[in-house]
Amino acid sequence: MATQSKLSMITAEEALNRLQAGNKRFASGNPNIESLDFEKRRAALIEGQAPFAVILGCSDSRVPAEIVFDQGLGDLFVIRVAGNIVAPSQIGSIEFAVESFGTPLVVVLGHSNCGAVSATLDSMDRPCDKQSSHLYSIVDRVRPSLEPLLATNLRNDREALLTQAVRANISASANHIRKRSPILEQLHQNGKLLVVGAKYSLETGVVDFFDGMPS
Repeated sequence: MATQSKLSMITAEEALNRLQAGNKRFASGNPNIESLDFEKRRAALIEGQAPFAVILGCSDSRVPAEIVFDQGLGDLFVIRVAGNIVAPSQIGSIEFAVESFGTPLVVVLGHSNCGAVSATLDSMDRPCDKQSSHLYSIVDRVRPSLEPLLATNLRNDREALLTQAVRANISASANHIRKRSPILEQLHQNGKLLVVGAKYSLETGVVDFFDGMPS
């Protein structure tokens, strides 16, 4: 098991600032050239890693975390799954990164027009018994955060409903990480781990950090 590098550790707020600055470069079309020096990065990372943030993101091919945040090899510990859902394997992966490398920040990264969230809304509106059990396992984890929305007037506006559903799913995943793992919950309560939710806009390339942000 690789050990963390004490020299590279930063605070959660500093890590968050790095992500925000990187996304600003990406969205404006001015990436950091140094992050593309793959040969130098590879050599420096042979003996270990010290990612400054964990990203739990959606598997959507249009939202690669390293590119969206303009980061290079070894900067981010990325976990990707459809709908940025939280299951035991994702929790275990986050625990591994936080305990092994001392990573101080976890970001749940969803995105606009998420297919997994849209599919969940469809299944709630028109249940289908022929759906794959594997796909249903994703839908089943997204569903609880969306049910309250269907009890509002949003039910009659699909576009607005999907927008709010994406945000609700992100917030639910972030809250799950904070409260469903004794290890992560303790670190969060002690101020040693920050868990935030963010939404990437496919239209603009901008990431909106909106859930669990420090005051």
